[in-house]
Amino acid sequence: MNTNHKPVAIVVGATSKWQSDGRNTRLVHGKELDDSDLPVGVRWGVGGAIAQKFAQEGFFVVLTTRSTTNATLLDKAIRGQGGESMIVELDLTSSESIANAFAQIRAQVGDPEVLVYNPGYLEGRDLPPEKELLEHIPVEMFETAQHICSRGPFLVAKEVLPAMRERGEGSFLISNNIASFRGRKRNTGESLYYPRVMMRQLAQVLTEEYSEFGVHVANVVIDGTIDSPGTRALTTQPSPDLVSPQRSGGGYPLRSDALMNPVKIAEAFYYLHTQDKSCWTHELQLTPFLIKPGF
Repeated sequence: MNTNHKPVAIVVGATSKWQSDGRNTRLVHGKELDDSDLPVGVRWGVGGAIAQKFAQEGFFVVLTTRSTTNATLLDKAIRGQGGESMIVELDLTSSESIANAFAQIRAQVGDPEVLVYNPGYLEGRDLPPEKELLEHIPVEMFETAQHICSRGPFLVAKEVLPAMRERGEGSFLISNNIASFRGRKRNTGESLYYPRVMMRQLAQVLTEEYSEFGVHVANVVIDGTIDSPGTRALTTQPSPDLVSPQRSGGGYPLRSDALMNPVKIAEAFYYLHTQDKSCWTHELQLTPFLIKPGF
């Protein structure tokens, strides 16, 4: 499939739950949203923007998602921009699915030069406020968080790091959030997010293990709300810093400059991959200027 022998970039979690037909969007807004007036770079959140960026830079991009239909329009957009991509179904809660997905990728396009680990989950956030305490959270929700934040990146790393080590180069980049720094109660289900600390620690361990072999490992902390079809339509409580002065629908729309531009986040990921070996960045925190960083 990769007939032009382009370098391969894999984006694990290439789509967004906040895209126009995403789970979060349907949950919060009760319907799919029209994204036809939005820039193509923000329609699929961070994963989609990263995929488009690497395709624009000459990579063959592999889009992994739990369901092919989630990434069909993203795949079409990349091809429409002159890039090359393929969709591979991948369920991070299944070791068999992970093994099969990477076997398919190696067979069809080759080993990756770049792996971006960008899965997300909303489990727990849709619980009612009276169920916000840990004691009410179903064990099944916790197991999903564990699969995505602990077991998943471990198994994915085992699939791609050997070839990077043997080749003497490659990038393993983890997309994370502020929950990887510290735990704090902000939303219902927040206690399910502490496993993200494990992703940060894995990045630190892999840095020590694989840097000497030419493999760049980095943890990228995205500290803010990412621009996407679903988040653009959100409203919030009045705040002089984060909301627009134009009242809408009983709430206040988030200020556009309070949302993080996924295209710019994608540029940061590409920059990490292209850094000279003499000065690698191993942890990067990205925060909108209106928000105090969550150290």
